[in-house]
Amino acid sequence: MKFKLLRLLSLQGRFWWSALFWLAFVAPAAAMEIRVAIERGVEQIKVGSSTTATIRDYTSGKALGQLAAMNAFYAQPDPAGVALAQVQSSAMWVEPSGNGYVFIGDRWYRGRTLLLPAQQGVTAVNYVDLEQYLYSVLGGEMNGNWHQEALKAQAVAARTYAVYKRENESNGVYDVLNTQASQVYKGIASESPGTHAAVNATTGQILTYNNKPILAAFHACSGGHTENVEDVWSQPLPYLRGVAGYDDNVTACQWVKTVTGEELNQKITGIGTVQALTPVLSPYGSVKSMKFIGDRGTRELRGDALRTALGLRSTRFTITAEPLGLRFDGRGWGHGLGMSQWGAYNLAQQGVKYQQILSHYYRGASLAQLKR
Repeated sequence: MKFKLLRLLSLQGRFWWSALFWLAFVAPAAAMEIRVAIERGVEQIKVGSSTTATIRDYTSGKALGQLAAMNAFYAQPDPAGVALAQVQSSAMWVEPSGNGYVFIGDRWYRGRTLLLPAQQGVTAVNYVDLEQYLYSVLGGEMNGNWHQEALKAQAVAARTYAVYKRENESNGVYDVLNTQASQVYKGIASESPGTHAAVNATTGQILTYNNKPILAAFHACSGGHTENVEDVWSQPLPYLRGVAGYDDNVTACQWVKTVTGEELNQKITGIGTVQALTPVLSPYGSVKSMKFIGDRGTRELRGDALRTALGLRSTRFTITAEPLGLRFDGRGWGHGLGMSQWGAYNLAQQGVKYQQILSHYYRGASLAQLKR
């Protein structure tokens, strides 16, 4: 086990310790694929390949047919399971030859595709190498032209998040979704030279705590300060603690929204007409929870549930009563946990390296190398 030396950095007149240790972490497989759900339970899915592709039976691996290059067909439910290009099977692989791409829905993706029946149609899961997956995720989550140190920090956080989900929350069919519910994944359309460089420069690096991958949450902008995880989600985690966001200057993360009384009653159901609100603040000024008092009862919403119910960008806001309803003046974008992407951008612009960016936002985490 080899350790890096502690270093003291100065950021805007503040000092903080950076301790990132290199550890050996063994991946569960020689080569790691991530299973990304692209479409779930839809009536039909357009599927194709940029090169000649082999259609294989999911269970036996037997070749069932081929797809000609640059041709697409609709995968549909079938009594046998799934049908594609006059081929039927309980479930099937579509595997491009060479370095070909698969077409799913309306985008091109690396890797291969698994088509399987779902309760209400067909599901398509993209099996893709972890590093190639990240080429796209970085462009979906950040601007590929941003400073390389910010992109490297995002690469490590996104890689860690994917590995954590794969090991802890896989449902037997897929590991992650392709949306903000997991990480934004748009296939090769969101790749760029910048995302390739950042992923390649950090190949296999993940964050661990007690030798296990962490839940490396990240968000667009904290509005000045990130939050302790238990004030947003329920489970306390030692590495997701509130820290300075370094994103106070981001005007794109300042927002205003008005919710009419009628809209409020529609969003906060089960308590009749909302008559009063009682907020509870976190130590850093976000709304930790909100009690809604109606003429037929009360209801309390916490953290992300509150943000989702009201359609707000964050839970860092003030409320002003207006003639037509409530005005929310807010800062921040997202749940406010872990790394602020705009904070990473600002720190990188100041010359801070990605290792120090990560150690700031993920307290006590160690930088580890996946063994492939």
